Amino acid sequence: MPNIKSATKRMELSRKWAEANRRKRSRLRTAIKRVRTASSTEEGREFLRQATVLIDRAAGKRLMHPKKADRIKSRLSKHVESLG
Repeated sequence: MPNIKSATKRMELSRKWAEANRRKRSRLRTAIKRVRTASSTEEGREFLRQATVLIDRAAGKRLMHPKKADRIKSRLSKHVESLG
C-alpha cells in the first residue's frame, strides 16, 4: 500500500479506469459476437450498425488501435454481406 496520499489516489483512479475499460471491452466483444452469429443479412446489418458505433468509440478513446478498429469493421461488413 502506498504511504503518500497522491499515490493512494492514483491507485484508486487506476483501478476505477481499469474496471471501466473492462466493461467497455466486454460490451464491444459481445456486439462483435452478435454480428458473427447473426442468422440473416438483415439481422446482421442491424447488429453491425450497433457494433460499428461501439468500435468507433473504442478507437477514439484508444481502447483499441484505430487501424484495428477499421480492420474489424471491414471484416464484419464482409461477413454480413456473405450471409445472403
